Amino acid sequence: MDSQERSSEEAEGAKERGLVYVWKAGSCSVTPERLPGLSGKTVLQAALGIHHGLLLTEGGEVYSFGKLPWRSRPEECVNSPVLENTLLGHRIITVAAGSFHNGAVTESGVVYMWGDNSAGQCAVTNQPCVPEPQLVSICDSETSPLLSVRILQLACGEEHTLALSLSREIWAWGSGCQLGLITTTFPVTKPQKVEHLAGRVVLQIACGAYHSLALVQCLPVQEMKPIPERCNHCSQPLITMTDKEDHVIISDSHCCPLGVALSDNQPENHVFCPSSDTPGGKSVTAGQSEDFQKPLVEQHRLVGLESERPSGLSSSNGREDSGISSLGNTLFSDKKEVKEYLIGLSDSSLKESLNKNICTEPEQPSQEEQLSACIPGPPGSSTSTLNSLVASCASAVGVRVAATYEAGALSLKKVMNFYGTSSSEPGSQSGSRSPGPEALKDSREEQVRLESMQGKKSSSLVDIREEESEGGSRRLSLPGLLSQVSPRLLRKVGRAKMRTVALTPTYSGEADALLPSLRTEVWTWGKGKEGQLGHGDVLPRLQPLCVKSLDGKEVIHLSAGGHHSLALTAKSQVYSWGSNISGQLGHLNSPTTVPRLAKVCGDGIWTTAAGLDYSLFLADEKDFQPGLYYCGQETTENNLNENSCTKSPVLLVACSKIGYISNVIAGGDNCLALVDKNVMGYIASLHELAATERRFYFKLSEIKSQVLRPLLGLDNLGNANTIQLLQEMASRFSKLCYLIGQHGASLSSFLHGVKEARSLAILKHSSLFLDSYTEYCTSVTNFLVMGGFMLLAKPAIDFLSKNQELLQKLSEKNDENLQLVEVLNALFFMPFGRLHNYARTLLKLATCFEVASPEYQKLQDSSSCYENLAVHLSRKMKEAEYTLGFWKTFPGKMTDSLRKPERRLICESSNRGLSLQHAGRFSVNWFILFNDALVHAQFSTHHIFPLSTLWVEALSEEAGNVNGLKITTPEEQFVLVSSTPQEKTKWLRAISQAVDQALRGTSDMILYGAGGNVPRQEPPISRSAKYTFYKDPRFKDAVYDGRWLSGKPHGRGILKWADGRMYSGTFRTGLEDGYGEYRVPNKALNKEDHYVGYWKEGKMCGHGVYRGEKYMGMWQDDLCQGNGVVVTQFGLYYEGAFSTNKMMGTGILLSEDDTVYEGEFSDNWTLSGKGTLTLPNGDYIEGLFSGEWGSGIKITGTYFKPSLYENEKDKPKALPTGHFIRRKLGILAVSPDEKWKAVFEECWNQLGCESPGQGDRWKAWDNIAVALTTNRRQHKDSPELLSRSHTQTLESLEFIPQHIGAFTLEKYENIKKYLIKACDTPLHPLGKLVETLVAVYRMTYVGVGANRRLLQEAVREIKSYLKRIFQLVRFLFPDLPEEGSTIPFLTTEPKGRRSFCSGKSDSRSESPEPGYVVTSFGLLLPVLLPRLYPPLFMLYALDNEREEDIYWECVLRLNKQTDMALLSFLGVQAKFWPGTVSILGESRKVSSNTKDACFASAVECLQQISTTFTPADKLKVIQQTFEEISQSVLETLQEDFLWSMDDLFPVFLYVVLRARIRNLGSEVHLIEDLMDPYLQHGEQGIMFTTLKACYYQIQHEKLT
Repeated sequence: MDSQERSSEEAEGAKERGLVYVWKAGSCSVTPERLPGLSGKTVLQAALGIHHGLLLTEGGEVYSFGKLPWRSRPEECVNSPVLENTLLGHRIITVAAGSFHNGAVTESGVVYMWGDNSAGQCAVTNQPCVPEPQLVSICDSETSPLLSVRILQLACGEEHTLALSLSREIWAWGSGCQLGLITTTFPVTKPQKVEHLAGRVVLQIACGAYHSLALVQCLPVQEMKPIPERCNHCSQPLITMTDKEDHVIISDSHCCPLGVALSDNQPENHVFCPSSDTPGGKSVTAGQSEDFQKPLVEQHRLVGLESERPSGLSSSNGREDSGISSLGNTLFSDKKEVKEYLIGLSDSSLKESLNKNICTEPEQPSQEEQLSACIPGPPGSSTSTLNSLVASCASAVGVRVAATYEAGALSLKKVMNFYGTSSSEPGSQSGSRSPGPEALKDSREEQVRLESMQGKKSSSLVDIREEESEGGSRRLSLPGLLSQVSPRLLRKVGRAKMRTVALTPTYSGEADALLPSLRTEVWTWGKGKEGQLGHGDVLPRLQPLCVKSLDGKEVIHLSAGGHHSLALTAKSQVYSWGSNISGQLGHLNSPTTVPRLAKVCGDGIWTTAAGLDYSLFLADEKDFQPGLYYCGQETTENNLNENSCTKSPVLLVACSKIGYISNVIAGGDNCLALVDKNVMGYIASLHELAATERRFYFKLSEIKSQVLRPLLGLDNLGNANTIQLLQEMASRFSKLCYLIGQHGASLSSFLHGVKEARSLAILKHSSLFLDSYTEYCTSVTNFLVMGGFMLLAKPAIDFLSKNQELLQKLSEKNDENLQLVEVLNALFFMPFGRLHNYARTLLKLATCFEVASPEYQKLQDSSSCYENLAVHLSRKMKEAEYTLGFWKTFPGKMTDSLRKPERRLICESSNRGLSLQHAGRFSVNWFILFNDALVHAQFSTHHIFPLSTLWVEALSEEAGNVNGLKITTPEEQFVLVSSTPQEKTKWLRAISQAVDQALRGTSDMILYGAGGNVPRQEPPISRSAKYTFYKDPRFKDAVYDGRWLSGKPHGRGILKWADGRMYSGTFRTGLEDGYGEYRVPNKALNKEDHYVGYWKEGKMCGHGVYRGEKYMGMWQDDLCQGNGVVVTQFGLYYEGAFSTNKMMGTGILLSEDDTVYEGEFSDNWTLSGKGTLTLPNGDYIEGLFSGEWGSGIKITGTYFKPSLYENEKDKPKALPTGHFIRRKLGILAVSPDEKWKAVFEECWNQLGCESPGQGDRWKAWDNIAVALTTNRRQHKDSPELLSRSHTQTLESLEFIPQHIGAFTLEKYENIKKYLIKACDTPLHPLGKLVETLVAVYRMTYVGVGANRRLLQEAVREIKSYLKRIFQLVRFLFPDLPEEGSTIPFLTTEPKGRRSFCSGKSDSRSESPEPGYVVTSFGLLLPVLLPRLYPPLFMLYALDNEREEDIYWECVLRLNKQTDMALLSFLGVQAKFWPGTVSILGESRKVSSNTKDACFASAVECLQQISTTFTPADKLKVIQQTFEEISQSVLETLQEDFLWSMDDLFPVFLYVVLRARIRNLGSEVHLIEDLMDPYLQHGEQGIMFTTLKACYYQIQHEKLT
């Protein structure tokens, strides 16, 4: 936040933020002192090492203080902070301190390290110490080119550093197994990725002295994914079941030994993270007081399995499951032997033998012998024997034996503890026994044993439900937990589990993206000898392993101390584990190898810090001012040598006096707190908001686990509907609860940061909160209305009466006499009170700003949003209670059919205030108005009128209708009479409002930020709604979805009948009228008959196309009437007059073989009267005809044979009938401009014009803008309909293209671009028009309609479309010149290109073109033709089939020749023959057998003609081909030349032949029919004529 922006009052307070207080660790009676020398700088973050600290200020500067041996003399201590000058100019965003080294991350994600580097922890090679911050390059080698990785967060230990990247992966460098890397060569100075967690989302990292922690987001729950039966790494079963005589033992505590250090006798492979041993055996690191040198004679290393090493799971004989091998020795030949051996050892003997052996000193050989004696198999040495025992148990995953397991586990732990520490514990050096530490160690061993006993007892499958309670399923990673459970119990638990489905929080992805996730896991790795990894053992781990017992605990922050770890959860609890020598875990169980709850007295912990041997907890106190608790070493004043530990965390009273602590940091010698002063109550309000939110979450979680979960588990909860509503309520409650938990966590991290009001989640993401509360309110009121709480009270009575106190505490109701139902009500309606708290706190915060500031405005607005929602939801709750009261009194039978969860009562007429006009004397009429329907109830029947199709109006007084209301529904109309004018007004208003609400469909939504009550207008007379007819004989059981006007379908809509018929189109006053599509299933033929066309008053009338037998023409009253065309599947074509569905009158009939009859018809395919019959060869008969076509026709007439009278040589080449047919067809059909008139009219209407071209242009543009925005809004709800590009198109279309000044080519191009975009989306009126035209065109000319006779019709139809759309475009863009006008070119002429007829380069082309000619073809064909191309080109191909077959045969024949032969055959002049050609980039001479090489570029160019759509593009291709030919000839001649047609034609003919275009005839005719008329005489026209000539020439080429 820039200082200029900050309002003055906040600037006052800014000086009082981020104050640094420091005090010595190790005492509870401390006085924190202000750190000198920061001169009013705000500190955002601090980090502490053993003897030094780092501070990060608001400007991104870094300061150091304390002992800085890498910079000054080792003993010197710097008291006031020094600025790190090297980092000036890099804006630092986060800092970290290890024991003796430091790191900082810049805004751009670059890392700088400095300090001690003896173990490579600063990522610098061969330099024991880095005095100044040095840049560390972190590159991802998997990407090419190498990309540098951006870092978000750093964590430093004693000898290692971890970095968390922007892509949420961990990078590590330094030494030791705590890096989590698959390597044994240390130090690692080039940062490497921790592959084991690659692909997972890591949220936070923390480093202890020699261990590492990571907070990782859980993987999304995969629905229906089978649970794997075996572990991926070690292939052992994950869940085992052992059958006993009277019970079954089930265990799921598989712990994959992957990651346990492996024993290896090669000294250079430091697998077990030794403390950087020098060859001499001395340990160097200063902080390593505990790690004395290791006995080099005999290194006890623990065995495990690691994926890298082959000896892991398979023994030397290579069988997969044969025992566990250590150092390549097979211990047992297979599982069975292990099993037998373990069973053979009885409970006590194993315990005794192990205890005996362990409790004495390790040097006595006799015991090692004893130990090895009790294990069969060839022991390699004493160590290997121990290893084998450890291994046989540690991997007992495969061997589940309950009895021995119980005992084995305890002793095993002692073994591990003992041997894990023997080599590095003080006092375990060869034989010198100092009594103190050893005794201490013994007591710790005992502790471990007791703990695992307790772990055993406390856990069983019965606890599955008590997920939240701390003692519940504590799954130790090793050894396994077995519980003895009867199958009956198991089934019961299984059933409960099925019910609790709704309680797994339904996380909204959106919330997880914006707020911290609570679905987390804790992964740990590194040294574990103090239990600091939390896996229930003291083994080290080379790779991250998940701490199973923290699953589902919603951990949000991790802290790592010297040898202990802390995890803070969203419920403000802390789990601690690891070393507890000084009581630093906050509980007395010392030490602990699994997470336990720390016992802190405060109200809720929200920040933790772990130091070398102590912990700090920041918790909420009663007045919302944070209290700081300390636990760990305690030095008393009088005797400095006696160290005692705190029994439980102690409140540091002095720290409460310094102000509001926002963060605490723990290190070695010192503790540090960042403090804010409470200026104008701003900080206090933030702390209050955070503290109350965290408490609120704790409370919601309690309700969820203590009330909701057990309720869902109860049997007989009523019918399926109730259970579904309960589950819905539970899942919405869960979702809300989860959101509040996330918000609590985000507020805690907000308090650690800059604390800008505008970045508060309830401001930034207010919609998340408002929506979650609204959704929850909907589900809870629905449940209430259905009597859910009353139904619940019965089955839950036992449960609830047992937990009376709990319920009263949770619901905050202390009245003894409350009924259970009311308690439940209070509990589940409790969350809504929180909205008032939000509103109040936001207002408090607003008062800390100046009224004019944007912050004040934002906070004020948000506050009123939350307040409005609270009022709105309380109104909803009242409605629900009123409705519930009504159902209680309503007669039973009707309740069942009318009661719906989302239905609410508005008012009802039981007070006789409303009656039906003209009702019988004794009839009972009761009217009930709900929020979705008006119900008319009589004695035993009732009728429901949905409100969306209900119209109400007050009747005028004069007609004697006093106090009357007229109700109109699609199939009924009745009048209601009220007793008084007031009653009438009340009902009119109530019904109008309810109808309006039902139409808006927003009864649950509230205009956030607007006032509570929005004044209602009358509901619209015209509206969209869905309705099912029940009475109307024609529409019975049909469903109509579309526009209505006063009770009748009116406008666009879709009507579907029960028998499969469907009409989609326009309606007028209840009947089909206008353009529409109608489909009728044809059961006999198993397909649909399909009509597209015009309707009038429910009948087909006007122009239409019917696709059964294809009919295109005029209709009247559902019958063919007027001119029309019929095409059959057998190639018959009729065009002419129809009357009452029959061919009657004048017509033309054509058969497939070109026989034509022109004359009178009396019935379908029946000739009757005068006519002419023309045969394919041109002979014809004139006379009277009668009979049905195809079954013998009587003829009275004259036969003519025209070809006899003419000379043979004059006989035309083409078939005469072809031209005749072309000329005649289409005269008797519907004229193209009459087709689809209504489609165009609808488009004009959408633009606000009564008739084409009549209307106001600006109004038209407004209508377009409105159409686009409303359509976009409707589609927002269903985003899958709109792709991103589509949305961008819509946005660009909302700008109206403006044109000022003379019309130029650029403006023309802009119009063209606009049209292309507009026609791309059906939401634009032009797009809708084009979409409809394409649909009817394809409907007409595909399938049966793909008949070559329809080609001319199809072409005329396209030309008519162009003309009519051009009229629309000119209406919208009046500057556009009319058809055929020219747009002058700008003076900047295009660069001269070589004209193909003149050798000279010429800036003007030959024809004196003054400019660009505007035509509908040029403007609209690019939009229209690509969409209509497939059916159109198909018609061309059918029409030219015969010609093209002849042409193709010729092409194939001539192409067999070589290039030279063909060139000479075609008469190409020798000087134009290419001498050399380029083949695959090489230049070669043309020889007599070269083929397909000459003029190759021109040939390739011409082949592009088939890939283009519009004639203009096809002509461009032809033009380019000519240019390519000229280019090749120019290269051959090396001089300018001028083409003459005689020279050019043969060369071009050669190119056309070699191009081998299959449908060249169709291409030629398409260009001819649709090219711009003005081009015919230009350069392109001449070129096209040449191509056409080539096509005819090839057909008649004689091979001589």
